[in-house]
Amino acid sequence: MIRVEGLTKYYGAHRAIHDVTFQVGAGEIVAFLGPNGAGKTTTMRILTGFMPGSAGSAEIAGYDIYTQSVEARRHIGYVPETPALYPDMRVNQYLSFCGKLYGMSCAQIREARERVVETCGLEERYDDIINHLSMGYRQRVCLAQALIHDPDILILDEPTLGLDPNQIRQVRELIRSLAGDHTVMLSTHILPEAQATCERVIIINHGEIVAEDTPEALTAQLRQAQTILVKVGEPSDAVPRLLRDLEGITGVEPVRGEAGTYYVDTEIDADMRSEVAKFIVKNDWGLLELRAIDMSLEDVFRYLTTEEKGVA
Repeated sequence: MIRVEGLTKYYGAHRAIHDVTFQVGAGEIVAFLGPNGAGKTTTMRILTGFMPGSAGSAEIAGYDIYTQSVEARRHIGYVPETPALYPDMRVNQYLSFCGKLYGMSCAQIREARERVVETCGLEERYDDIINHLSMGYRQRVCLAQALIHDPDILILDEPTLGLDPNQIRQVRELIRSLAGDHTVMLSTHILPEAQATCERVIIINHGEIVAEDTPEALTAQLRQAQTILVKVGEPSDAVPRLLRDLEGITGVEPVRGEAGTYYVDTEIDADMRSEVAKFIVKNDWGLLELRAIDMSLEDVFRYLTTEEKGVA
């Protein structure tokens, strides 16, 4: 449903994204992850026809976003980073207005309005003025307008930005309920957002795609380089220095705020737990804890966007 090949965008001399290539299949919910400034919003704006790229191509539901922009945009429901709402309109008026923009008839608007109001949980706010709604309900209204014309594809840019934990959970549940009937591409830099909502992740850093797979597959690949958590009773500057000298150890990082606790990285396929334990006991540092660390999506994200390393 979404096909991107070699997408590149310059703002003057600044290159925002470079050679971005990926696909999103029908019915998928895919997270587009990256730190602030990585190129997520730029990519989303190109996909929705908001602005052109400098090079490369993009297709939406088989339509070229440049040469067949009108046809492509008919298949898109878009929730921008900042909700595009008219605060003085009532919810029902605003949804009717959006339906007219999509060229829907009055009968189609009435039917669609009832559908999206139920889907987005807006029954009790149907006649409310948008400016009187909470942030959570405004975000629901924004989702409702994106769904009013029953698009094949939803592109959501930071859909839970500024919401409280309860509102975030509600919006996540709503997005999950759309799987299968809609293809959803969700931009975020919040890791629990992606893990709780999406089936696959695409990670972008410095304007380039650095990984693309399911969270489970990415963590499995990175788990080859094992991380051990070690806690000793006699911490000193010598502990990390001497641990780094052990064969098979690739790095030692103190855990912030926890004296005597360290993350110990090992070489690929090297189980160093026994050797590390013996070494700590031999040096009489007082071994209090030693365990392997399971990789989470947050670990993968941190590895790829701060170490600037890729996953094969």
